[in-house]
Amino acid sequence: MAELLPCVELEPATPATAAVIWLHGLGANGHDFEPIVPELRLPATLAVRFIFPHAPELPVTVNNGARMPAWYDILEFGTERKFNAAQLLASAAKVHALIDREIARGIPSDRIVLAGFSQGGAVNFQAGLTYDKPLAAMIALSTYFPTAEAVQVHPANAQLPILICHGTADPLLPMSMAKNSKQQLERLGLAPQFKSYFMQHSVCPQEIIDLAEFMQAHL
Repeated sequence: MAELLPCVELEPATPATAAVIWLHGLGANGHDFEPIVPELRLPATLAVRFIFPHAPELPVTVNNGARMPAWYDILEFGTERKFNAAQLLASAAKVHALIDREIARGIPSDRIVLAGFSQGGAVNFQAGLTYDKPLAAMIALSTYFPTAEAVQVHPANAQLPILICHGTADPLLPMSMAKNSKQQLERLGLAPQFKSYFMQHSVCPQEIIDLAEFMQAHL
C-alpha cells in the first residue's frame, strides 16, 4: 500500500461511523481547517472523524520556485492556469489511499465526505470522481477543476453530491473559474449545488453553516 500522507485527526466522542477528509490550500497545512470543526456544530450522533492531511513540500514555479506545502506545482497563473498534472494525479492517488484506510477502519465509503480548499479542492475533484466506490459527498471550497477535460468519472460516483462554495471577490481564483467548474461537472452528468459569498479567497460564517447543513444532509 502507498505510504499514507501525515494527517491531523480529530476523533468524535463515540467510535467514528463517518469521516471527512479535508485538504488544505497551497502553502497551508493540515492544521488550517482544524478550528472549523467545532464551528460546524455537527450532532454527536453523526460520529464524524475529521482527517486533515498535510501536503508534501514542493518547489512552486509561480512562487519563484520556493518550497512550500503543495498538492501540485502551478506553472503559471491565468484563468486556465498551467499545472503539473502528474503531481495532481499523484495527490489524488494519496487521497484514494486515505479513503481506503477509512474503509479498512470500518467506515463505509458512502459515509465518507471529501472537502478541499483551493488546490485541495482541485485534487478532490479528480480523487472523488475517479474513486471506485460510492462516496457520501464532496465539498469544493474556493477552487477550480483543472482535470475536467481528462477525468474519467467512475460509475460509482457518477451521481456524487457536490457543493461548490466561492467568494464573489476572490482575487486568486475569480468567480468565473468556479462557474466554469460547475458547468464542467454538469457536462459530465453531475448536478452540483453552487453557493457564493461576499468574501475573498477565504471562508465565512454563513458558508460554515451551509457546510454543516450539507454534511448532515449527506451523512
